[in-house]
This record gives sequence, structure tokens and C-alpha cells, in this order.
Amino acid sequence: MLRRLRTSISRKIMLLVLVTTASALLLSAAGLVVYDLRSYERQWTGDLNLQAEILARASAPALSFDDQTAEKDLSIIRARPEVLAAALYTDEGRLFATYLEEGERPQTFPEHPEADGYHILGDEVVVFRRVVERGEPLGTIYIRARYLPWDRVLDYLAILGVVMVASLALSGLVFGWLQRGVTAPILDVARVAREVMQRRDYSLRARKASDDEIGELVDAFNGMLAEAGRRAEALREADRRKDEFLATLAHELRNPLAPLRNAVEILRTPQATEQMHERALGMMDRQLRQMVRLVDDLLDVSRITTGKLTVRKSVFDLREAVRDAIETVRPFVDSREHVFEVSLAEDALPVDGDRARLGQVIGNLLHNAAKYTEPGGRIWLSAAREDGEATIRVRDSGIGLDARSIADIFDMFVQVDRSLTRAQAGLGVGLTLARRLIGLHGGTVTAYSEGLGHGSEFIVRLPLVEGEAKPPEAPAQEAEGRSDRPRRILLADDNVDFARSLAEVLERHGHEVRVAYDGEAALREVESFRPDFAFLDIGMPKVHGYELARRLRERPDTAGCVLVAVTGWGQEDDRRRAREAGFARHLVKPVDPAEIESIVAEG
Repeated sequence: MLRRLRTSISRKIMLLVLVTTASALLLSAAGLVVYDLRSYERQWTGDLNLQAEILARASAPALSFDDQTAEKDLSIIRARPEVLAAALYTDEGRLFATYLEEGERPQTFPEHPEADGYHILGDEVVVFRRVVERGEPLGTIYIRARYLPWDRVLDYLAILGVVMVASLALSGLVFGWLQRGVTAPILDVARVAREVMQRRDYSLRARKASDDEIGELVDAFNGMLAEAGRRAEALREADRRKDEFLATLAHELRNPLAPLRNAVEILRTPQATEQMHERALGMMDRQLRQMVRLVDDLLDVSRITTGKLTVRKSVFDLREAVRDAIETVRPFVDSREHVFEVSLAEDALPVDGDRARLGQVIGNLLHNAAKYTEPGGRIWLSAAREDGEATIRVRDSGIGLDARSIADIFDMFVQVDRSLTRAQAGLGVGLTLARRLIGLHGGTVTAYSEGLGHGSEFIVRLPLVEGEAKPPEAPAQEAEGRSDRPRRILLADDNVDFARSLAEVLERHGHEVRVAYDGEAALREVESFRPDFAFLDIGMPKVHGYELARRLRERPDTAGCVLVAVTGWGQEDDRRRAREAGFARHLVKPVDPAEIESIVAEG
């Protein structure tokens, strides 16, 4: 029974109604019975006292003249069948006259009268009343009568039984109303919740039966189901996009690996001509750059999801970022044989932003336009002032976008073309990154299209700032300020192939190179070798790169060594830790050997 009560709200409410009703009735009945008993006692003793007073007045002459007619006066009380016996005492306490109800067994009357008052003995009550005439006490009246309050109690219990039956019936009606208005909606909510958990069907809804607080609860529950359904659908969509992203990533990573392997085989072939070698090397360089771009996209995904995407702002002419993007994407556009039309504002477009990042956004939009336009198509690029803003428009005659694609195009991992026959692919993060970067600059990026096959247009709007734009940096002269003398270089990396190959490249430029494959070996090398430069990996065994850099900075003979971190860790937090450890530069793998040679030459 208790287990059923714990698991059923309807039984709990029913028990609550019944217990409340029964308790109220019982307490009320008990109070009424106690009150009635007290009232009955006061009423009955008061009645007997009045009867005694009447007998006292009637018997006063008989007591005064010692008249034996007093018994006749006492017989008047025979009209009260509840009186069992009565007696008249003289002032000296002598029994003067008596009355005994017919059929009552002879009994002994009190030997002496008591003081005025009454007392209850079981089912009888005894009353004593003084007889006084003109202030002179003449005697005492004694009355003994029946005292039967329990008959009244039984009557009350009978009435209480009828009232309780009627009240419980009324409680049943109230419970039925509560069942429909309170319990039924709650049970319906519980039922729907169970079905949702079992079937994962978030379209189910609980039935609303009223507009009160229970109705608000049902509305809130249904709203929660709707929100949970939207989130579940969003999670399924995100999971689907993630799966597509992983499949695309595997595909995109394998694509450059295949020509790289072929190029290696060509280089190994003794019959390969110098031209074949040149083509193989060019192919390897292109595919390597493609892999670097994919890795950079992955790093940007990490920065977006962790909220660590940052920009370094300065006031510059936005047209310079546009030119940077054109220079980057021009070879790809030309390889697709597109007609590329560019229109730039004659006046400067000063913006407060990150030139490299904005160039990345514009380049991504141009790259997408070239990629999703059939060879021989048209691409239009313009940068101008519009309504007090710098506006960049990238329009193409490509495959276009449908309404759903326009709504989702800036979401992570979204691919416009998911077919197996697509000519170009990507990771689906470029436009997400573009929107985040433009947002960090206080601008907007929007997409427009008249439908599939009608091309598309992307519009970037950025706030203009007052003041003069920073002039573009002039390219550094490679021959000026650089030293061509041989340097002592320490390489420390647990990737043996990377360390050996980089050492060979540097040795070909005349530098003296020592190689260590862990942090402890690097510390042993500096005991006999005083490097001018140390290119250190971070994630090395025994002693990691940060700790190795600190120790080299603490040594007097290596305190002036130029420390360069060469690592696969490229987040902003990694760069900060490198600076704190004493590194002068932070390079992210894969590193262009020319960049390393440039650092050595500048040092």
C-alpha cells in the first residue's frame, strides 16, 4: 500500500482529501461532543437546582411547624421520572421526609446533609439545596437523579456517521474534480515525458485542461519539449555535419598525399629526366602548401570553437588587404580561366582592423567564387565607400545558392555541394571564419543569390575610421642588413626526419649544425658547442622545449643565443608561453626552410 502511495500522485491526492475531511469531521465532532456534555451537565444540574428551590419553598411551612405533610410536598417531584429519590432534612440535620421512585429499591439516604452544590457519581447526580425562609435556615433538600449523557453521545455519533458518509461522498466529488483539473494534467505530463524518453519523439505534447497554474505548467512543459526538440535536431544536424567534415577532411588530406607519393617515386626513378624532377618538385611544393592550408583551417576551427580567435588591429587602407587577397588568389583564378574584373575606390578606405585577417577573408571569398564557378566564368570584385562604410562585393557567375543554402551557408562545416561529382571541395569552415572575423571588426558579411545556376554575391561591410591609413610596408631588401657568414646552429627535435633534413638544408648554406633528439641531449650539446641560434621543438621527451629555453637563458654562455620555437602548437596561448620562456620567435610546422634561413641571415 505504501509503495503504491509513493508512486501514484492520484492516490496521494485521494488520501489527502480523505484524511483532511475525516480529520476535520472527527475533530469537529469531538469538540461538539465535549461542548454538549458540558452544556448537558450545566443544564441538568441547573434544572435540578431549580427543582430543589421549588421544593424548598413548598416545604418551608412544613419544616417551620414540624408538619408531616412534607412527604406529600416531596411527591410532587414524581412528575420528573429522572429523579430517583429525594429527602428533606431539618436544620439540625435530621431526616424529616423522603421520596423514592416507584420500583426503586430501598436505599440509605445520607445521614447528614451536605453543603449546597452537586456532584456526579457514575450515572447519577446528587444535589443539596438549603431551605431558607426570611433569612432563617430551616433545612436542606436532597435530590438524586439519573445522569445519562452517553445517550446523547450515541445520538451524536449516529449523526456524525451520517455526516461523515455525506462528507466523504462530497470529498469523492471534489477528488473527481481535482483528478480532472490537477491530477490528470500532471499524469499526462508524466506520461508524455516517459514516451519522449522511450521514443525520443519531441513532437509529443501534454494536453492542457485549464488556464490556471496547472495550465501554465503544461504550457511550460510543452515549450520545454519544443526547445528540446529544436536542440536535438540541432545536435543531429551538427553531428551530421561533423561526420561530413571528418569524411571531407580525410578526403582532402589524402588528395595531396597521392601526388606527393607519386613525386617521391619519380625522384627515385633513375630514368627520370631533369624536367621530370622539376615537375615533381613543383607538384610536391603545391600539394604541401595545400596541406598547410588545410591544417591552418583546422587551427582556425579550434580557435572558433574555443573562442580564442583574435585580431591585431591598426588603421590601414582596406584596399591594401584587397590587393593582398588578389595577389594570393590570382594564380588559382587564372588556372580556371575566369574573367576577373576588379574595381577599387580611388580614395583610401581607412579601417581599424587586422590587415592579414581581412585579406584572408577577401581571399577566401574570391577563392570560393573561383572554385564554384565553371572554368571560363566571370568574377567581379569591388571595394568602395557606401553609406559611410567600406563595402567589398565579390560576385560570380557560378553555381549559385538556393534559399536554404543562403540561410545555412555561414554555419560550421556546411558544404554547398555535397555530391560525389563535385569538382572542388573544402572543409566548410571558410565562411564561418569569415563571419567571425568580420564580426570582430564590427562589420557584417551577407550572401545573396537569385537561385541555383544564377551565381552568387557576398557583401562585406566595415566601419570606416577617421585619420590617415598606415602606409603599406615596403618589402625588405634581402641583401641589406643581413650577414652571410656561417652560423653555429643547434636543432632539437624528436622528429628525426625533420631534424636531419633541416640540418642538411642549413649545412648546404655553410652553417655549422648540431642535432639533438631530446631536451637532455640538447643540454649536453651546449657544454661543448656555443650556438648562435637554437631551433627547439616544444613537445620533446625528457626536457620539453619551454624548460630547455629557460635553462639556456640562465646559462651565461648561451644567454645571448637566439631561441626560436619550431612546433606544431600554434595557438595564441602557445605563443604567449613561448615568449615567457624566452623564445624570440615562434614558428608553426611545417616551416619553410627559406624562413629559417631568413631568420639566421637577419640575426
